[in-house]
Amino acid sequence: MTSGRLSSGTVRPGPGAPADGDPSAPVPARAGVTTGRPPWWLLLTAFAVAVAVTADLLSRGVLERLDLQVSEVVSSWDLRDSPGYWPVWAVTQIGGRGTILIVLTGLVGWLCWRRRTLVPLVRVLTALVLLTLVVYAVKYGTGRTAPAYPGSFFHRDGASYPSGHVANAVLMWGVARWLAVDYRLDPRVQRTLWLLSVVGPVATGIAMVSLDFHWVTDAVVGAAVGVLLLGVVHALDAVVMSRWASARVGRPPA
Repeated sequence: MTSGRLSSGTVRPGPGAPADGDPSAPVPARAGVTTGRPPWWLLLTAFAVAVAVTADLLSRGVLERLDLQVSEVVSSWDLRDSPGYWPVWAVTQIGGRGTILIVLTGLVGWLCWRRRTLVPLVRVLTALVLLTLVVYAVKYGTGRTAPAYPGSFFHRDGASYPSGHVANAVLMWGVARWLAVDYRLDPRVQRTLWLLSVVGPVATGIAMVSLDFHWVTDAVVGAAVGVLLLGVVHALDAVVMSRWASARVGRPPA
């Protein structure tokens, strides 16, 4: 039996019990989708990419020249003044914080109410705080200007590097997918959020570069930062949050 109060713990069904507390409902299965916790090799790769790209850009290396060449090609498309602007802009919003928070608000609110747990809310808030602190620290620490400026420069008015939209898409859609799998939501929901966690960052990055809002390296390092932060949130959950909640969310009972 579960308490009607909202608690900090996750209500864990026993063997054969439904995930949402309805005795007549079947237990949803994982739809062949993992929680998306980044493996150690991916975290190391993301860290190495972020460090190497940043070092190259600060030394005005080959990647900066590549960025300038791509931007020159993209500028010739003139998408900003074409009928294609708004459809491409809409794709950038897959990584927009507002878009993702609308989805997460509904998802987290439903889970907190149905499962009587604050774990989904804590995970999302932790991800948002880390994302804001790390991305803006790097943005203002490097001060890279956007492609709208005549060239790539590093000064106090720049805030292009890395792409916050791409980092946001990797981290927050990753957390949404994680929640859907952990709490055994409908398989269609699991697959949809898995797709958004994989395709969303790629589509966002391509759209941002196509509109000349970001350099290619902004998008690449934004993705790397998102992967690293997703790994941090998973680690914090395993070490702190799930223990605080007296639960191992989504794992079968011993």
